[in-house]
Amino acid sequence: MDERPNYGNWVPAPMIKALWGTTAVVGVASVVLAAREATRALGIACAGITCAAAGMSAYMSACRREFDFEGGALMGQIHQIVVDHLPWNGQGTLLDVGCGAGALTIRCAKAFPQAQVHGVDMWGANWAYSREQCERNAQIEGVGERATFSRGNAESLPFASESFDAVVSNFVYHEVSSEPDKHALIRESLRVLKPGGAFALHDLMCQSSMYGDMEAFCEELRRDGISEVHFEPNTEDAPFVPTYVKAPWMISGAGLLWGRK
Repeated sequence: MDERPNYGNWVPAPMIKALWGTTAVVGVASVVLAAREATRALGIACAGITCAAAGMSAYMSACRREFDFEGGALMGQIHQIVVDHLPWNGQGTLLDVGCGAGALTIRCAKAFPQAQVHGVDMWGANWAYSREQCERNAQIEGVGERATFSRGNAESLPFASESFDAVVSNFVYHEVSSEPDKHALIRESLRVLKPGGAFALHDLMCQSSMYGDMEAFCEELRRDGISEVHFEPNTEDAPFVPTYVKAPWMISGAGLLWGRK
């Protein structure tokens, strides 16, 4: 049997195990407490908590199945939104900021068969991704000779200014807790882009608590010399995205910034 790439999942398996484990522990506690008259009221309360925990566990499990490349394949469909909005002819080099397991990087390599692509990521303990995983996935997908990966932080990319012909990123900036100014993260991604280079940057950009007024920010970028700037709000409203995935703690408030430097 052919080896399949391992792109992981935006809902990590340890999270699902922890949710169901918590549900089981509270469920057992509710039974034990309810069996004693002195603690029966507490047992009933625990039973209610168990139901809520079971509901959340089932919901997150459903989301994991939907995102999975072998399940609903929603992760791949969302990556395709980014690729489809990148105004690039595929000649030159592309950078994927926050590449994770390399899924978007590799999708770009396939979409632009003449391009050299590079993914950069911190690969922290919060996500079960690694450089070796990216490289293996690229080999399995047949783009290993054109895809490279390195470690680096989105707030201070380890590349000289104007190094790449295209830059992409997907659902990364909101995870960079060390830099609360998300506009600064976008500007850093644009810093390494050559003049005239293409960009497509996707994140929770409609969440004003993180991003403020994106239309005003687009005007700032134009004043700063970015030649072409477009913003598409609420990309989670794409017809292939199930309603239940649009919860506030999932991908609600997504937006795509794209154009040319």
